[in-house]
Amino acid sequence: MIKQTLFFCIIIAISACSVNHGRYQQKNDSKPTREPSGAELSNAIPREEAHSRGGNKNYQIRGKNYTVLSSAKSFKETGIASWYGQKFHGHLTSNGEIYDMYGMTAAHKNLPLPTYLKVTNTDNNKSVTVRVNDRGPFHPNRIIDLSYSAAYQLDMLETGTAKVEIRAITNFSQSIKKSNTLPSELNKQYIQVLATRNSDLAKNTANQLTEQYQQQVIWPDNKGVFRVQIGPIDNVKELATILVSLRSSGYPKAYIRELLK
Repeated sequence: MIKQTLFFCIIIAISACSVNHGRYQQKNDSKPTREPSGAELSNAIPREEAHSRGGNKNYQIRGKNYTVLSSAKSFKETGIASWYGQKFHGHLTSNGEIYDMYGMTAAHKNLPLPTYLKVTNTDNNKSVTVRVNDRGPFHPNRIIDLSYSAAYQLDMLETGTAKVEIRAITNFSQSIKKSNTLPSELNKQYIQVLATRNSDLAKNTANQLTEQYQQQVIWPDNKGVFRVQIGPIDNVKELATILVSLRSSGYPKAYIRELLK
């Protein structure tokens, strides 16, 4: 009788886990225990790819039918982005790949898999290039689910969502040339450290960063706003290393962008 009771308790416990978590180990999503490394903050490099064998058929979720587009050409959309992280890390995506929350990837309900997108946070004008390899989000009024690294780059982790514009990248001629030598993609890339109306703060910060990183630091005035910017930096690893260092030493909102004068 004791063995039989124990057996039923185990069955009930297993069933409860299945109900709560399904195929995932966590019931609710969460942030990972570490921030992305410099290399993990690099944009996905667009290239021409055949549609994957998985994830490109029309489908139904929760009683709703979804149509997969045959092409992403000229695709543009605005709406709310969310992100997904630890709960889904290491599990299969819709096209059969393994989800890596530190990769520059995303999920979309209708775009063919894979599709490359430029995603711009319209509140702060930060942008990132991602590769769509999954389906979702199926939460009402959200148009895209971003990986943890992509959301980190767009500075939307604290709010959880952001207003974005997404544009499909389907012209790969320039991307192919740039991918052959990635530093060429970054020839005009600067790291914006901060923006302030205090000219003394901008000047002192620029002097400090010049000495610390042995890089050119400028602080141009644009309508009374001084933007402290390091660069240009044409070495990918050096750019990423400095960015990570800045974010961990008092400038958490530092980000990569083209020079603003």
